[in-house]
Amino acid sequence: MFIELHFIQNFAPSNLNRDESGNPKECDFGGVRRARISSQCIKRSIRTSPIFTKYTSAELGYRTRWITQYLLDPLQQKGLQFEDANELAMLFANAFLGEDKKNPGRTTMVIYMSIEEVDIVAQQLADNKDAILSADDKDVKDILARIIKDLVKKSKDRTSAPDIALFGRMLASEPKFNLDASCQVAHAISTHRISMDMDFFTAADDLEGGDAAGAAMMGVTGFNSACFYRYMRLDTRQLLMNLDGDKEMTHKTVEAFLRSSITAVPTGKQTSFAAQNPPSFLLAVVRQDGMSWSLANAFEKPVFPTRANSLVENSIAAADKHWGRLMKAYGGEPVPVVLTLDENAPLESLSDARVNSVDEWVNAILDKLPQE
Repeated sequence: MFIELHFIQNFAPSNLNRDESGNPKECDFGGVRRARISSQCIKRSIRTSPIFTKYTSAELGYRTRWITQYLLDPLQQKGLQFEDANELAMLFANAFLGEDKKNPGRTTMVIYMSIEEVDIVAQQLADNKDAILSADDKDVKDILARIIKDLVKKSKDRTSAPDIALFGRMLASEPKFNLDASCQVAHAISTHRISMDMDFFTAADDLEGGDAAGAAMMGVTGFNSACFYRYMRLDTRQLLMNLDGDKEMTHKTVEAFLRSSITAVPTGKQTSFAAQNPPSFLLAVVRQDGMSWSLANAFEKPVFPTRANSLVENSIAAADKHWGRLMKAYGGEPVPVVLTLDENAPLESLSDARVNSVDEWVNAILDKLPQE
């Protein structure tokens, strides 16, 4: 089964996802400049959301270059002294990922591992502690190679971490450790043309006395305000495979993904802008046929507000009309479920698919999941 998510989400002035210059990310689409939030930013917002953890009730994975720190606690829990645990962690990290020469204990590559996988390594290191700490370099290399091979074998095409099962992982130096993602996430783009604004800010020195003039500091930051179209697609069969056939965890992960996709908002510059704006339009599509329809081309011609309708309303109307065109041209048997913040939002093609609350929206999707 496949689940597609299509959101319209309008943000107040903000800088949610910055480029290398510190300004909001942008792109060209339909011949005009659009605001953009990267898929990587969206995925991180989802998997680090408290809602995701609440509904999976599971330990999430860690993406880190400090695997040495990740290993220290389980090694010490297995009875190793700190010095031995630290040395074993350093030796493993260097053998598996290579050591950053400028930062001892930090690896040259990022690794994405579950708690279960870390425990596999910790147990193997603890079992082989004496052999590793007393052997010469060649023998140590051979022992660590066997431990790495065992980790890769036990982790091949499976994980216990729901976030890794969703978003996958890639390790160029050890391709067998890779895991195909069950979820595709598009870059969010504005439904309309965008222009960036600049905020000139100053800060006063509270302890500056007398008649001192001027600011203690000053600077400039970029921001914009945009109505975004967001698109994601989940392959529940791949998710089940990634979770090693655990149907209960698959069900929990699907619900956690649905709910956290709604509530997760990027954290960039939020202390300065507080753009905490939930989606105005939620469309979920359940499919059995494997087809996939992004509605991005509904906005290939930029949307504009009119006297009669807001930018959000016209964006929803554009998505609705594009859905109708796709259904007429390609058909199939997709099952849509729609929730709008405004019960009077303009819908024609999707009017019969409306529900009244997030819970009803989520449950309508979960009811379509295979029960066996």
